[in-house]
Amino acid sequence: MTAADQTPGASLWRDAWRRLSRNRLAVASGVAFILVTLLCVVGPFVTSYTANHADLKSSYQPPSTNHWFGTDHLGRDLFVRTLSGGRISLAVGILATAVSLVIGVAWGSIAGYFGGRLDSVMMRFVDILYSLPFVIMVILLMVWFERNFLLLFAAIGLVEWLTMARIVRGQVVSLKNTEFVEAARALGYSRLRIIFRHLLPNVIGPVIIYATLTVPAVMLLEAVLSFLGLGVQAPMSSWGLLINEGAEKIDVYPWLLAFPAVFFSLTLFSLNFIGDGLRDALDPKSSKD
Repeated sequence: MTAADQTPGASLWRDAWRRLSRNRLAVASGVAFILVTLLCVVGPFVTSYTANHADLKSSYQPPSTNHWFGTDHLGRDLFVRTLSGGRISLAVGILATAVSLVIGVAWGSIAGYFGGRLDSVMMRFVDILYSLPFVIMVILLMVWFERNFLLLFAAIGLVEWLTMARIVRGQVVSLKNTEFVEAARALGYSRLRIIFRHLLPNVIGPVIIYATLTVPAVMLLEAVLSFLGLGVQAPMSSWGLLINEGAEKIDVYPWLLAFPAVFFSLTLFSLNFIGDGLRDALDPKSSKD
């Protein structure tokens, strides 16, 4: 075989990226999510209005050149409030997911690697938490935290780590007796080093996939809490709070609900399609196609 006949090797990540780039729906969803995020970050700076600027003379104005998305009952510009609310919803989704990842990955990896009685006790604790209603747990945490906005991330993250712990534990259990782990033990590496330097890098694929799917789940949970009046409090806004306000006036002023709902739905669909695309791209079985 000559050098010209040899095909260059591809790493796992490069091969996964190649498969992901062929998934048009996932790529389009990624572009849509990036555009929505950039619009939420930059959009409020392109108008002369602020999220909390009230003008009672301009209340309930329909969409126009002055107010692209119309105004609410206090005359506040809905375009700015929708994008500002998107910042909070995205921040809650990303940061609460980060909290759940830290807890779930650490919990699942330790339980899976050490095994035995420690594994049994740790996973039975997860089973007990699984049996409790998530929304009730978050409501209790929010009451305990006295609706502190910054602690909203922790409250949601504290109930979203259970599935991640199970996923990581299963992956670690399947890998902890493989050759490369046995080699690390033979070299005298500590258990924590083996877990965090050898095992976790090999389970990063499922972690990334589930993290991508956790963000929309967290955003939806925040929207439910805000809809119930237990999440973000006025004068701050989130998509869930804006949808709640718009639902009360949908028969008369439909734009109050339409624009936040469109942004929220587009973001949720985009993240779910991205997660599906990552799952297909990182699935070793799909490398045979």
